[in-house]
Amino acid sequence: MFGNYLIGLREGLEASLVVCILIAYLVKTGRRDALKPIWIGIGVAVGVALAFGAGLEFGSQELTFEAQEALGGSLSVLAVGLVTWMVFWMRRTARHLKAELHGKLDAALQMGTGALVATAFLAVGREGLETALFVWASVRASSDGSYAPLVGVVLGLLTAIFLGWLFYRGALKINLAKFFTWTGGMLVVVAAGVLAYGVHDLQEARFLGGLADKAFDVSATIPPDSWYGTLLKGVFNFQPDPTVLQVTVWALYLIPTLALFLAPIGSGPSVRVKKQKATDEKAEAEASAETTA
Repeated sequence: MFGNYLIGLREGLEASLVVCILIAYLVKTGRRDALKPIWIGIGVAVGVALAFGAGLEFGSQELTFEAQEALGGSLSVLAVGLVTWMVFWMRRTARHLKAELHGKLDAALQMGTGALVATAFLAVGREGLETALFVWASVRASSDGSYAPLVGVVLGLLTAIFLGWLFYRGALKINLAKFFTWTGGMLVVVAAGVLAYGVHDLQEARFLGGLADKAFDVSATIPPDSWYGTLLKGVFNFQPDPTVLQVTVWALYLIPTLALFLAPIGSGPSVRVKKQKATDEKAEAEASAETTA
């Protein structure tokens, strides 16, 4: 449940921050007349995301078992790819997200109502579709027949909406870069579990082999129906009897992805060289200007 709560919280907070930035900018610049198109775009984006999620859930039920496993496994791999791109993108852009959105909104204000609707729809819709896909894959991976995974997602989204409202009111100030770094790191761990489960789905669909090759089996030590087995499955999508391929894919994804994600931004030598070169060029330009004067 915690893993799904984390997904709802982090993904929902991104969308909430986007909405808060758009609304606050229009209010502060005296353009309240543009709020209605923004809310229309946001509403359409939420509707499309919900429809997409419902389509994934109910559409897959009409398929055969092997087709369901093939679809679930393929979409799980796609969801992991999207969420991995998203956490790296947000880590790079968290510091200047507001300026980027303000620039897009200024351009939309000059173009008219349709552009405002499109700006809000694209800004929120991308987050909504990514959230719907990853939530569906994660809930499917951690589901034990109960509503706990879905409850976790809903609680996370509600928490994100509340935090977004506090941001808008100015009552909450945190370091967004650090927040998205820590939650992004935890989300990478969750994504690794979803990826491993997706590989298992593809093995059950006979798209991949090795279903009978178990890496280990600790079902007797960690029963899946025990409270700690349920906790491990809910948080990390832990499986007590994974295949060799599942463990291999899990490790090949988690270790390098987490290492790259937690590495300091701009710590490479090429970046330092570029900064030093820019500093030298600026100093030379200033010296040349003084000489001319």
